[in-house]
Amino acid sequence: MLDCTLGGGGHAVALLESGAERVFGIDRDPEALATATARLAPYADAGRFASAQANYADAAELPALEGLRFDGVLLDLGISSHQVDAAARGFTFRPGAPLDMRMGADATNDAASLLNGEDEQTLTTLFREYGDEPKGGRLAREIVRRRGVRPFETSDDLVGAIRAVLGPRSGAGDFARLFQAVRIAVNDELPGLTRALPALRDILSPGGVMVVIAYHSGEDRIVKHAFREWSAECVCPPKQPVCTCRGRSLGRTLTRRAVTASALEIEQNPRARSARLRAWQSAA
Repeated sequence: MLDCTLGGGGHAVALLESGAERVFGIDRDPEALATATARLAPYADAGRFASAQANYADAAELPALEGLRFDGVLLDLGISSHQVDAAARGFTFRPGAPLDMRMGADATNDAASLLNGEDEQTLTTLFREYGDEPKGGRLAREIVRRRGVRPFETSDDLVGAIRAVLGPRSGAGDFARLFQAVRIAVNDELPGLTRALPALRDILSPGGVMVVIAYHSGEDRIVKHAFREWSAECVCPPKQPVCTCRGRSLGRTLTRRAVTASALEIEQNPRARSARLRAWQSAA
């Protein structure tokens, strides 16, 4: 099994305990990788677990995976609880947190650099497309105005701009959604996912399964459309008279609709509320 988002190692442990012969885990966050590797040391000693630091978007190019095929590939997108809870990492909107949000050293700019450096149109697109914010243009304009007086440095600066545009009744839900939009842009998450999916599909064994857990509508849409296209026998334009595409399906979608957390799971883990799981199986 290939765990593309190792995080705290929870999924890897579950896979190993449920009978997976071997698990290879990757994560772009060196802190997460160190924590998970320590947790999984007994399995590593038994030859059942190995890991490497990498962005899942580049996983298929890792030298350690060269020539390997996997019965299962897992992507648990978004950020881990450890990253959210570590205020110094800057993923939170708690007061005084630095505007960082980088998942790993491969992210070229932090959140402060993005907010202080991007033009108004780029910021507008970011908030509208990644944050589903209809007032994205006004928020971008407010950020440009404020940074002309004082650069954005902490979570308070972005929260203040959001409140100025959405009003004093804006709250945690709005902050979480718009901070998430900035994080997605900082880490190039949607383009990375688009690039990763076909590459990871191609290292599945015949009959292998890919499972993706998404937390953002943009992520889920990319996964849904990819699985749908791979499952179609023909992907030529509808009015094209002769098929010129691959002419066969690459596999089948296992989840007719996205699987969501039960009420009990959400009660035990509120962060599962927005999770949407989809699964696809390659042709045997």
